[in-house]
Amino acid sequence: MFKSPLIMCLVLLVVLLACGTTSAARRDVLRQRSPQVVVVEEYEEKVTTPPPPPRPYAFTYSAGRSPGHVDRTHSEVSDGNGVVRGSFSYVDPRNQVRTVEYTADSHGFYPVLSHLPKTPQQTEAVSLAQQKHYALYAKIAQEHADAHSGLVVEPKHPKDTVAVAKAKDRHLSLYEKIAQDHARIGAEQEAQRLAFEATSVKYEEEH
Repeated sequence: MFKSPLIMCLVLLVVLLACGTTSAARRDVLRQRSPQVVVVEEYEEKVTTPPPPPRPYAFTYSAGRSPGHVDRTHSEVSDGNGVVRGSFSYVDPRNQVRTVEYTADSHGFYPVLSHLPKTPQQTEAVSLAQQKHYALYAKIAQEHADAHSGLVVEPKHPKDTVAVAKAKDRHLSLYEKIAQDHARIGAEQEAQRLAFEATSVKYEEEH
């Protein structure tokens, strides 16, 4: 290709110089580059709310306070559209099995309890005490209403019994008798004083 060894040497020299210049330029570029900082962000997914149960779903279980003894059961079924039906049974303190059937939907929760306890009946004494309480309450309410309306209500004194009335009469009779005796004694003493003054000679007249 090349006719002279001299030309070949010149070509090789040019190629070597070009390669050396390129390598030097590449080294200068690498020196001038600033170090790269790689930021790695750590992301940890935390689930705070458990996932909802599958829809529709159904479950049932039974349990007890001792091995081999079942004292409560629970079963529930969901149609997947927001309507849940279920029931649970338990043994109450009177050793009776109570069953609660319920329905829950968008309108609320509706339980139905079986074997409802009977409402305790009031005794005669409790009924009389209740009537007395209501009468006293109505009386106090009326007195308060009259006080706020400006009406003057005469106080009602308790009615005397027969024994108290007789004792009062006896006391009044005795009081009147004693008052008459005191008036008579006072009149007699006044008459005696006047008679004494009329029959007595004054000390100034004697001297």
